[in-house]
Amino acid sequence: MPSAGSVSADVGTSLPLIAAVVLLLAALVTLVVLLLRWATSEPRQPAPELVEEPPAPVEPPRPPAQRRPAAWHHPAGRRVPGAPVSQPIAVRPRRPLERVAADVRRLTRELSMVPGGMPMARRRGLLAAYDDVLIEAAELLDVPNQLATEPPGTRELERMRLLAMLEAAGLVVGD
Repeated sequence: MPSAGSVSADVGTSLPLIAAVVLLLAALVTLVVLLLRWATSEPRQPAPELVEEPPAPVEPPRPPAQRRPAAWHHPAGRRVPGAPVSQPIAVRPRRPLERVAADVRRLTRELSMVPGGMPMARRRGLLAAYDDVLIEAAELLDVPNQLATEPPGTRELERMRLLAMLEAAGLVVGD
């Protein structure tokens, strides 16, 4: 057993004292945190089972839905001629002329470099996209065209005529 004036005797008595001080500080910090939470929290609402709910408002009965006469529509969903049109035709938003012109130039380049072994479906798809963009450009510049109504045999001639008209209207077609 160490003597009364030794270092180990002092350490043996100071360790329980340090532990007690640390526990007391932890309890004090916990108490302060709980008090701060209580002071800054919102007031409590009464329990939900004690709150009386107001009665739901009574809605007036709805009239039955208006049905269209059966004579206005075809059984397969087609509109019968002479029937009133129920919805106006939605107008597609127009793209800016710069984008349409860029598409015309891009598709012109792609069509001029079509390789010989290109599948026919891809070539037809490219031509259909080219026709759509030419028609869109013609509508934006108010150039008359018959590209959509031309038979496939004379469509290439109409494409060339429409390209010349678009260039005359100020559209830059070539790079």
